[in-house]
Amino acid sequence: MSEAPRPRVVLGTPRKLPRADKLEGRVVVLDIAFAAEGTGSSFEKVTAPFLKGLGPRLGRWVDHHDHPYHTQFQGDSRFVLSTKAAHGACPEMVTEALVRDTGPVDVIVCHNDFDGLFSAAKWLRGGVAPYPEADDDARAVDTRLGATSALGARIDRALRSRGRDDAFLLEVVGWLGDGLPPGACAEAVEAAAVRYDLVEAETARVAEARYAVFGGVAVCDVSDVDGRSIDKTELLLIGQRRARVAMVLDTQNVALAAPFDSGIDFLTLLGVGGGMPTRVSVPRGREAGVVEALREAGLYR
Repeated sequence: MSEAPRPRVVLGTPRKLPRADKLEGRVVVLDIAFAAEGTGSSFEKVTAPFLKGLGPRLGRWVDHHDHPYHTQFQGDSRFVLSTKAAHGACPEMVTEALVRDTGPVDVIVCHNDFDGLFSAAKWLRGGVAPYPEADDDARAVDTRLGATSALGARIDRALRSRGRDDAFLLEVVGWLGDGLPPGACAEAVEAAAVRYDLVEAETARVAEARYAVFGGVAVCDVSDVDGRSIDKTELLLIGQRRARVAMVLDTQNVALAAPFDSGIDFLTLLGVGGGMPTRVSVPRGREAGVVEALREAGLYR
């Protein structure tokens, strides 16, 4: 008896989901938050049409990002929804029992980051992690608390280097799903990790030249910087070492970040309905309102 074909993996983000009518068969969605209110891509505009398009073909939706609409799905067993505080990363929510109880699926839609790729790989493996420290590594990467394993650090750096290369990301999912065999993908991951050294160095240079501190907020404007030359996540982490809150401005967005255990809730502060309380991105047009909200909270001076 031949094995069932492996599910197809499709990448997405909370703001940009694939078209439901292009996904054939049963679908699971992993590590993709419901679209947040106040960011220009609301639940009603993005998530709801996707859910309607899938209809009964949705097998599971597994996610760990806070959202007020989670309560609307409490009675639907297809939705396994948590908060960031309860589960720092999504892979730990993908268990052997969950995969088994969900049954066969044809498509996995996952977030296009470390956490999402590891969730998809674990689903491909029937709920078994691709290596012993994988769940811990995903939690450390997604919360930026704790240390990753040496292997997790190399994969993290590789994904930061080639995070916009969907073909590479899908190759990594397959490699993780196969248990990280030696060969072309392993070599490509290491090469990408090495290339990240250049991006990291440029990010540090930009941070040193452009960060300015206003009370409890470190601000860095990179509107005129080629986004491919720097790592904005690393830039935000550098800012958090300079002040309680890091703010990075580019041509389209205002990104805010604070340590996962800081107690700061940007969702409430800015009236954004869903996402991570300590990291949020809103349209650049809201910059003045963001500064005013931070000032009223006693953070921006």
